[in-house]
Amino acid sequence: MDQPNLMISAAEDDDGLSPYRIFSRDEWARLRADAPMTLTADEVLQLQSLNDPISLDEVAAIYLPLSRLLSLYVAATQGLFKATQRFLLAEKEEKVPYIIGVAGSVAVGKSTTAPS
Repeated sequence: MDQPNLMISAAEDDDGLSPYRIFSRDEWARLRADAPMTLTADEVLQLQSLNDPISLDEVAAIYLPLSRLLSLYVAATQGLFKATQRFLLAEKEEKVPYIIGVAGSVAVGKSTTAPS
């Protein structure tokens, strides 16, 4: 059975103007590149929600590319902050937290994605 596409947007038409992209599962998984798998099978079991099984293959195909993308965003945000501080000749560079919010409808995987 074919895996569903990972849809970043529900839009069917691509007019080239939308910032949203639609990926097949394989296209998304390839974006992992060389992001290392740092979780063990036991750790993945501990992260599972009730009745929401997830495998190491799923982590590698879906969550590692997401982790890589978030790392790029964090690094870029930190770089912009440092450049702004240098531009403004700020004497003290304070760290600013990077906050990620997870939102969605009922039973879409929020708890699986962001375990406490």
